[in-house]
Amino acid sequence: MSRILRTLPSTAVSLATLVVLAATASSSAPGVPDAAQRTGAPRMLYVYYAPSPGSAESEEPEEPEGSEDSADAPAASAAPEDPDEAVAQALEALPEAAGRYDVAVADLDTGAEAAYGSGEGTFDTASIVKVDILAALLLQAQDTGTPLTAAQERLAAAMIRSSDNAATDTLWWDIGGGPGLAEANRRLGLTATEPGAGGTWGLTQTTASDQLALLDAVYGDGGSALSRDSRRYVEELMTTVVEGQRWGVSAAADDAGAAALKNGWLPRSATGLWDVNSIGRVEHRGHTLLVAVVSDGHASHRAGIDVVETVATTVADTLRN
Repeated sequence: MSRILRTLPSTAVSLATLVVLAATASSSAPGVPDAAQRTGAPRMLYVYYAPSPGSAESEEPEEPEGSEDSADAPAASAAPEDPDEAVAQALEALPEAAGRYDVAVADLDTGAEAAYGSGEGTFDTASIVKVDILAALLLQAQDTGTPLTAAQERLAAAMIRSSDNAATDTLWWDIGGGPGLAEANRRLGLTATEPGAGGTWGLTQTTASDQLALLDAVYGDGGSALSRDSRRYVEELMTTVVEGQRWGVSAAADDAGAAALKNGWLPRSATGLWDVNSIGRVEHRGHTLLVAVVSDGHASHRAGIDVVETVATTVADTLRN
């Protein structure tokens, strides 16, 4: 998949303004001790949001008199045929908000894919790494020919369905920590994901394209290192995430309750800003889409969710146009 990584313009745009409620947090999440936090504020890039229908900003400007017949009037630009270009164009048309993000999307029915990033570099996984940890655990069980133990199944269910951090700590060490995750990622096709050091699984670094590769290993139809039973197990858990955590890419689903997803959120104690991520499978306009959005630099958890959901719905709509 080709990637388009661009820095959005910092000039003002006369579109609807996103109001962000500032929130800070000084404590770190399990798997992310303060000693491992980065220092310094991240470079701020920009996300754009479309104005709501009917707002003053969304009204068509009045045509200047005589413009319709003007021979000099420019022809309407054709929509780009390349999915990357179409997604980039749609995202760059959205109004401005603080933070940066990386997004990747694939249509399993047509094979169309697209990726876009509002800034260079990788992102903290926060709790979306839990799907990767489960995949590594299942690969190791396949290799030994033994099923997960009853205790591991209980921990896996808690880790995915309710994002239980204590369960994740245990399974992280069951797979061998960072080296175990790295070996699984080599087999799953993740090439830009770096496991967190020691027990800091939440500070694993990744990209949206790598998360899309992980989703494809679970939901795609070709060449996965995961067995059919393993893939069904991951899908079952991701489809039954608790109600309070069913936000993010599910905003792009025709039926949000049927989406399979895992979200991650993390307040960075060094900056007070939030990482907010969401990955999953959704049914959108009759097609099955895989969507991954990773983001950081948000003033609050809610502001990050708004960014992720707007980006997810925009790319889903664009790919299905």
